[in-house]
Amino acid sequence: MSRPAGFAAYLVVTGAYWAFMLTDGALRMLVLLHFHTLGFSPVQLAYLFVLYEIAGVVTNLCAGWLAARFGLTSTLYAGLGLQVIALIALAQLDPTWSVTASVVFVMCVQGLSGVAKDLAKMSSKSAVKLLAPDEGDSLFRWVALLTGSKNAVKGFGFLLGAALLAILGFQGAIYAMTFVLALLFLLVILRMPEGLPKGMKGVKFSAVFSKNAAVNWLSLARVFLFGARDVWFVVGIPIYFYSVWSDGTLEGNKAAFFMIGTFMAAWVIFYGVMQGIAPKLLSGLPVQSAAGLVISLALVPMVLAVFVWMQTSSLTVLLIIGLFIFAALLALNSALHSYLILRFTTADRVTLDVGFYYMANATGRLLGTVMSGLSYQLGGLAACLGVAAVMLVISAVAARQLPEVRLA
Repeated sequence: MSRPAGFAAYLVVTGAYWAFMLTDGALRMLVLLHFHTLGFSPVQLAYLFVLYEIAGVVTNLCAGWLAARFGLTSTLYAGLGLQVIALIALAQLDPTWSVTASVVFVMCVQGLSGVAKDLAKMSSKSAVKLLAPDEGDSLFRWVALLTGSKNAVKGFGFLLGAALLAILGFQGAIYAMTFVLALLFLLVILRMPEGLPKGMKGVKFSAVFSKNAAVNWLSLARVFLFGARDVWFVVGIPIYFYSVWSDGTLEGNKAAFFMIGTFMAAWVIFYGVMQGIAPKLLSGLPVQSAAGLVISLALVPMVLAVFVWMQTSSLTVLLIIGLFIFAALLALNSALHSYLILRFTTADRVTLDVGFYYMANATGRLLGTVMSGLSYQLGGLAACLGVAAVMLVISAVAARQLPEVRLA
């Protein structure tokens, strides 16, 4: 079977994206656990990631235009290069700085990392639309494979970050990741084959705003879908597990780091695996079922919030089971969304519409990040889960506006 033109370039882009997401997951876990042990409050921890998400909103809005104007290869190189710079900068953090100075510095570095991530993400996701075969459900399968494998790799990154923090310490872990990513960046530059679009002059920035109603409704549904994930994922669950698994000693902290990192890694890996098999599970369903999928997902945090509020016995075990159910249902929703954005767009607008769609994704993550720290501060984990359920109901309302399209 002959490979499509540019297939080798797609493999390189995908490999680079995997390497990037490994360091992205590790960096998030490093920052969260390191600054929690320094005594940062849940709101302060959320602040560390706010600029990362704001940068994602702005970058995704611009990234589609940049790729259309300068080419996908350029945006990929920019993403990898900026992540290397962000890692080097973060290693310069001085433990003698004040809390305010530390928060501001890490926010800025995380913001740069957010720009890097979304440049790399847009490049790889747009390449799927341009290179996937047209027949049958090939596009759905290619999208699911890329998205699922990316999240599995990021899950390993969570575990890697926790392990490196316990073994090498904060700065040692940062320098180790910097060296590996810089080496991979150099290899990508040296070995990138031809096949991806070079860009076109004259593309106006105003073109990033879609006039396609389906793209806009899907993007709105995406905002609240991922807001509902991050409202408990960013601060609530890691801090809750730390309170359960650490006795406050140095050895207790290290053990808790490994356990939290293992849970986060397993959760994201399972989520990625479920995304990868989503085409088999969802094939043949109408798009309108997207609303039903979100509603079924909303039931999970509703039930878990009640368990937390009632302080049910074996609460930690119930939370772990419930959150893995959440991962499975979220994966199906996310895989369906990732396919639909490429189905609703056209080849000439793919980078623009994908950039706009992931701008909505970043907006949801920003909303979830802010609400994660605030909700946990005000009402603990139960509040985080309750807010997640409300966000998912809003997502379902937006999903009901999508036109019916068969997945196969």
